[in-house]
Amino acid sequence: MPEVLSATPGLYPLPDWAKDELAGLKGRQKGGLISGDEGEAIVAAYEQAREEVVDLQTDAGLDLAVEGQLRWDDMLAHPLAVADAVETRGIVRYYDNNNFYREPVVTDDLAASGDVGAELDAASGHVDDGLAAVLPGPYTLADLAADEHYGDSESFLAAVADFLAAEAEQFSDVETLFLLEPSLLESPPGDGADERASEAIDAVASATDADVVAHTYWESHGGDGSLDEKVYAHLLDADIDAVGFDLVADHEGSTYLINEYGCTDDVALGVVDGQNTLVEDTEEVAERVEWTLSNTPGADFETVYATINTPTFYLPSSKFEEKLETLGALELTEVTA
Repeated sequence: MPEVLSATPGLYPLPDWAKDELAGLKGRQKGGLISGDEGEAIVAAYEQAREEVVDLQTDAGLDLAVEGQLRWDDMLAHPLAVADAVETRGIVRYYDNNNFYREPVVTDDLAASGDVGAELDAASGHVDDGLAAVLPGPYTLADLAADEHYGDSESFLAAVADFLAAEAEQFSDVETLFLLEPSLLESPPGDGADERASEAIDAVASATDADVVAHTYWESHGGDGSLDEKVYAHLLDADIDAVGFDLVADHEGSTYLINEYGCTDDVALGVVDGQNTLVEDTEEVAERVEWTLSNTPGADFETVYATINTPTFYLPSSKFEEKLETLGALELTEVTA
């Protein structure tokens, strides 16, 4: 019987009051987006919102709390958007949906900014234990960015991995690190690149003492809907504690991979839909966890992270809060598989 921990992959929606207040403070145009040198009023608004979303997780009963990434205007590209040696240029579509981000263009040697570490330090004062960090995975961040300095995709991926590893080295008091890797499905690496993607994830994971979850989500545009088998096999070579699966998008494909290729000692199961306002009840979520465990009889997981399958910034605040409560109540339900 594995230990089941409730958690989320972060990137929360701003509380409604914060959207209004920050729109007035920052403006709604490109010039008002986060650059890393915000004024005191903006910092104070984010601090209040951060405390609020951390308290929401604590009150809901989640086992791991995240900072919320409320300052991330550019979704997963944020760590590059606030870094030196990076210019943010045109607005580009965020995968196949109606969200957009500023394209980060790397123009010089990358160096860690410490921006994410500072966010975690600010959050740590509101969390007794169980603080989780969130970073884009190196393959995804390299996929979302443009390179005008390193010259080829292999060197660029390695540089992005070193950049994220240097960011992770600055994290303090973090129990778990979620590396978000939707590009492994949305833009899957081909032969050779799949092995390098694994090596890049390994480089970031090796930079921290925290337990590392390489969380994958959405459906593959290069395969049959699941994580490509060869990509998955290489991912298992990385020094990670858990692979995260999007059970909402593809539960059968995910269990096939576990049964066919094995898995890490721990696993993250995305069992709550982060893009649908329909709120699941806790019994339904427990059934999804049980179904996965009972359909992977060869696995002997030590820890199961029961999570929302994707970031939740798409959701209205009220639905987001209800989904946190659903996950937080999971510990009250006996998972018997």
